[in-house]
Amino acid sequence: MDATLIQLLESISLTPAGDLQSLSGGDIAAVYRLETRQGQVVIKHDDATQLRGEAEGLRALRSASAQLVVPEVLGLSAGWLVIESLDTVPGGPQSEAALGEGLRGLHGVIGDAHGWHQDNACGRTPQPNAALSDGRAFQRERRLLPLCEACHQRGLLDGELRRRIERLAHDLESWLPDAPPSLLHGDLWSGNVLFTTKGPAVIDPAVYRHYAEVDLAMLTLFGSPGEAFFDAYWNGDAPTDWPRREALFQLYPLLNHLLLFGAGYRSAVERSVARLESFA
Repeated sequence: MDATLIQLLESISLTPAGDLQSLSGGDIAAVYRLETRQGQVVIKHDDATQLRGEAEGLRALRSASAQLVVPEVLGLSAGWLVIESLDTVPGGPQSEAALGEGLRGLHGVIGDAHGWHQDNACGRTPQPNAALSDGRAFQRERRLLPLCEACHQRGLLDGELRRRIERLAHDLESWLPDAPPSLLHGDLWSGNVLFTTKGPAVIDPAVYRHYAEVDLAMLTLFGSPGEAFFDAYWNGDAPTDWPRREALFQLYPLLNHLLLFGAGYRSAVERSVARLESFA
């Protein structure tokens, strides 16, 4: 076992009772389970800056949410992150309703501006978070345009598709009202949602403040929670333009997947752009 990890475990009074066991699902970081004499923990190994951002996000969500389970950060040092292990159980309508209620509560934590006090990352992609008072400007200047440019520079977007995305980004003020900056998980795909013995849990955040529907659009991008989730989340107050917002807020994660995983995601980006254009 790595000497730095051993020192970290000693500093937080954990004594290993076995070897690191690799866990699936770590597309970016290496993720392990470790049995200790004090109980089971989860350990991640990655770039130190990446892990600092994740630890800060977990702490922010944990302190802000009374209804969602967020694993406790137990220790952090030089490329190693030790967090609480959660006991998972199968989900169902009741669990999804609890997730909806918990996420609604999280999104009710409102900040002063869109963004975050420091940059972080979504996967390996740097995520600029310098604050802006207008959410439309933040979505354009901190999300869509930087990723559009990065994909174009790598030859993943041709000039015509790039121009279509830029037109959509510059047209946001024509239809999207500004909104209070909600606290977001920031990378809420289905793999970052767990159902546990203590209730619905969220892991691996990329936290910032922005439109609440950002988290919902990510949840529906690769699958979708059931009706119980949406009934609990909207609580009878779904925005009439949700389909258009969904299309908008799925464009950023699709561009990020294109950047991270290559040209196989280009057709998905093009379909998302065409869907968004159809609302004009």
